[in-house]
Amino acid sequence: MSALDWPALLRIGVNGLRLKPDEFWALTPAELQLMLGDPGKSGPLLSTGLEALMAAYPDKETKDDGDDGRQRI
Repeated sequence: MSALDWPALLRIGVNGLRLKPDEFWALTPAELQLMLGDPGKSGPLLSTGLEALMAAYPDKETKDDGDDGRQRI
C-alpha cells in the first residue's frame, strides 16, 4: 500500500496547481514535490551554495588559436 495520500494530492494538483488530471498523473512524485515546494529543503541559493556549485562544476576555459577567429574548447 502506498504511503502517499493520492486523493489529497490529486485535489491539490487539480485545485491548487490548476493541473488537468492527465497532467497530474503524468508527473513523477519528485516533479509533484518540486511543484508543491519542499519546505525543509528549498530556499534561496546563498553565496556558500553558489560557491559549492561553482567548485563542483567549473566553467571550461576557451582558447582562441588565432588562425580563423573561432574559439576552441
